[in-house]
Amino acid sequence: MARRRFQKPTPFKEGQFWWLLKWDSNETGSRKRQRIKLANADMPFREVQKIAEEKLRPVNQGLALTGSAMKLSDFMNDTYTPTYRPLLSKSTQDSYKAHISKYLEPRFGGTCLRDLTRQTLQQYFSGLAGQVSYPSISKIRDVLSSILRAAVDVEYLNKNPMEGLRLPLDKRARRAKPTVTPEQFSNLIHLVPEPYATMIFVAVWTGLRVSELIGLKWRCIHADSITVEQRYFRGDWSVPKTDASAATIAVDPQVISRLFRLTTLTVEVRAGRAVRKHKLVKSGGPDDLVFQSVQTGKPMNDQNVLKRHIKPAARKLGLAFVNWQCLRTSHATWLVQAGADPKSVQGQMRHSRISTTMEIYAQIVPSSQRRALQQLSAFASGGGGGLLPTQQIAAMDLDFSDEPDEKDSRSDSRSKTFQIN
Repeated sequence: MARRRFQKPTPFKEGQFWWLLKWDSNETGSRKRQRIKLANADMPFREVQKIAEEKLRPVNQGLALTGSAMKLSDFMNDTYTPTYRPLLSKSTQDSYKAHISKYLEPRFGGTCLRDLTRQTLQQYFSGLAGQVSYPSISKIRDVLSSILRAAVDVEYLNKNPMEGLRLPLDKRARRAKPTVTPEQFSNLIHLVPEPYATMIFVAVWTGLRVSELIGLKWRCIHADSITVEQRYFRGDWSVPKTDASAATIAVDPQVISRLFRLTTLTVEVRAGRAVRKHKLVKSGGPDDLVFQSVQTGKPMNDQNVLKRHIKPAARKLGLAFVNWQCLRTSHATWLVQAGADPKSVQGQMRHSRISTTMEIYAQIVPSSQRRALQQLSAFASGGGGGLLPTQQIAAMDLDFSDEPDEKDSRSDSRSKTFQIN
């Protein structure tokens, strides 16, 4: 590490600005002269001196870290990608990799870590408004914050400049998450072949995430409940999403019956001109998967199931919005429609916070609000002790004229009267 030297250069005026020359050390320990723009030339010298002292304070007080001279692309390739990104889930790793290559590498790849200041980053994110969708902006923020937290962790930066950064306003219309009705669900089940029909059936009746559904094993199936122990997502086995997700949930007996029915079924698969029969459950041991690939018995790919079987059937019914998330949301919505209390719905959905359940997944007006409106309607229809029935109000002649009533002729002529004739 380069030896720290106290610096106190004098600002100088050149052209239309005040400038400062200081020595800067990079990660290898070599030093080079750096020219910094301080302020406009019309600013008083004393004020410029204060700005210069603030610029030099990290160096003089030993707060400037030599690793901060490393370029962002080098830090990502040498440190973040091999050390920190593998700590994330497989789906998050894939998402981060895509956003790094598309957004962060082209814009900040050649920028030193120390130059990623709050102002620089705020200008960048403010400039994304109207050019990039809000979900993408939010994801870019998460990725860059993760990278800079790693830089703080290895002591290349003193603090994460992303902390407190503000994103552009989300101007998208607030739309409820799509759900299916029981009738649509029944029609969809009949159009999808096994074992995918049973996957849909279990997803809607239990609210399991698709990764939990694919990773479900026979030892997790009980007489009236299912235990979530693991999840499988595109080649990666891992623990459930949160601590609350690793739980045992109650299920309807028909769900258990339908699952065990898979062990008795075979399907025919065309292979050229030949037709081959495959058992849906090739091995039903405690550690074997409930939903097995038809031909190989290996874990399924959620995208293939959705694209080849569920989406085509859903489009025939005019339900192009159906996906795995829609099935999970439908489960929460049905529970609320059936009158389940919010705490029970939270437990069934296995959310850490009840607000996630009721504000995001339960797409329905609470039953308490509906009861309140029914009471208001009954009150206004004649049972409210003083309000007129709706039919009687409709038959009235309401006069909003400006002419004063004869009985109130002594009142202010500027006041308006409300007469019921």
